[in-house]
Amino acid sequence: MPECTHVIAGRCTTVFEGTRDSTQHGDVVVVVKPDRTVLVHDASGYQPVAWLTRPESATVADETVTARDGDQFLEVTIHDAHARGQYPASPAGTPVGDCPDCGATLVRSHGSVSCPDCGEYPLPAKAEVLERTCSDCGLPLLEVERGEAFEVCLDHTCDPLLERVRETYDREWDCPDCGGDLRVLQAGGLVLGCASYPDCETGYSVPNGLHAGSCDCGLPVFETANGRRCLDSECAAEDRNGQTALPRS
Repeated sequence: MPECTHVIAGRCTTVFEGTRDSTQHGDVVVVVKPDRTVLVHDASGYQPVAWLTRPESATVADETVTARDGDQFLEVTIHDAHARGQYPASPAGTPVGDCPDCGATLVRSHGSVSCPDCGEYPLPAKAEVLERTCSDCGLPLLEVERGEAFEVCLDHTCDPLLERVRETYDREWDCPDCGGDLRVLQAGGLVLGCASYPDCETGYSVPNGLHAGSCDCGLPVFETANGRRCLDSECAAEDRNGQTALPRS
C-alpha cells in the first residue's frame, strides 16, 4: 500500500512548546509526511513557521494535528479547513527506466531504486544502474565491482550478487591465521570469512573495487576509488626496506 502525505489548507492556530515556544494564527498549509514530519507553511518565505521533524508520534484528526518528540510538542488546531486530503508519496530521484510490471518510472534515490506502485529495491554499495535490462524479469541491470565488474539484476532474488561472487572467488585464498579456506559469505555485505568458523573468526569485508593482484601477506589486493588496498584494511606487510609493501601484480 503506497505511503501517503496528509495536506490540510485552512485557518489554523499553531502552538509549539519546546526549544522555540510560539503561538501563531492564520491561513496556512499543514503537511504531515509519511515519516511523521509535520510542517506548517504560511504565505511568506520558504521556511515553515512551525515544524517538528520525524517526531516520536504524530496524529491527524478532524480538528487537530498533534506531534510530540520528547519535550517538544506541536499542535495545530483547524478552525476552518479550506481543503484537505491524503495523497500518495514516494521517493523522488533520478529516472533509471520503466517498471516492467506496471510501466511507472523507476527512480534511484537514497541507496535504492523504487517504483511508486510496486516497491523498492535496495542497491549494493557503489552500484551503477545500466540502461540494459534483465532478460528474465525486465528490471534494469546493475554493474557492481566486487573483485570483477559483475552485471546482475536489480532484483537480488532474480540474480544474486552473492552467488556470482561466490562462483568466482569462493576458496580462492587461504586464511592467514589458520590456513583454512576463505569462503564468500553474506554478513551485512559480502565477506571473505574463514571456513573454520567458529574455531577461527577471521573475516574481511569485500571492498568495492577490482581484483588487482596479491599483497605480500598473501591476501588479494583491490583497486578501489581510494587507491590500491589489501583485502585486510589493517595489513602491515613490509618489504625488505621496512616500508609498507606494494602489492604484487
